Amino acid sequence: MFCSEKPDVVFLQEVIPQTFAYFETRFEDTYECIAGNDSGYFTAMLLKKATLRLKDFYLIPFYSSEMSRNLLVVKAEMGKDHCLHLITSHLESTKEHAAERKKQLKAAFEQMKEADNASTVIFGGDLNARDKEIDDIGGLPADVYDLYEVTGSRPECKYTWDTMRNSNSDFPGKFRPRCRFDRLYMRQCQPPVHLQPLHFGLIGLEKVANCQCFPSDHWGIMVNFEVL
Repeated sequence: MFCSEKPDVVFLQEVIPQTFAYFETRFEDTYECIAGNDSGYFTAMLLKKATLRLKDFYLIPFYSSEMSRNLLVVKAEMGKDHCLHLITSHLESTKEHAAERKKQLKAAFEQMKEADNASTVIFGGDLNARDKEIDDIGGLPADVYDLYEVTGSRPECKYTWDTMRNSNSDFPGKFRPRCRFDRLYMRQCQPPVHLQPLHFGLIGLEKVANCQCFPSDHWGIMVNFEVL
């Protein structure tokens, strides 16, 4: 799917050093590969060299995280005058760590708000977020919107962690939980707007050949934009 779609930007979570080294080698000529760490498992971002120019990147650590979580922030340029402010993260996992996760989510939204108004801001990843947690921190900031919602909220694309459809995670008993853990948010640049979201879909829905398992226990998200 990755090679066939040729995406301009890829947000990745739970990358390990061996996998990141493979990406660097496999996509050396076509993508800038940016890592959020160099040990354990971490986030990463890939930028297509033919359409985007990397300007800068940096990490914002969550010092109170018990899981070494952070924000990976990448600044890029599309064409001559369209700036992108791209943020990905893997926020604190499990229900028991909701308080820390909400703190991290709030910090991420602050980064979106504080970004230069000339930049289009996109933030997303495995946020482990529940709708109530978004409400608990006051909802989305002004001018920030949920790409799942603004593209039509198709029910078949709602749950990115879905044990009713994805058999990678084994749960005893009849209950099969599912959640919209993975999300993408956008804040448009000041007029004129350069990107318009058109379609929100899920990927990774087919089992790996000769493996009988899916690429991940989460579905991936793919969003198509119109460049204005």
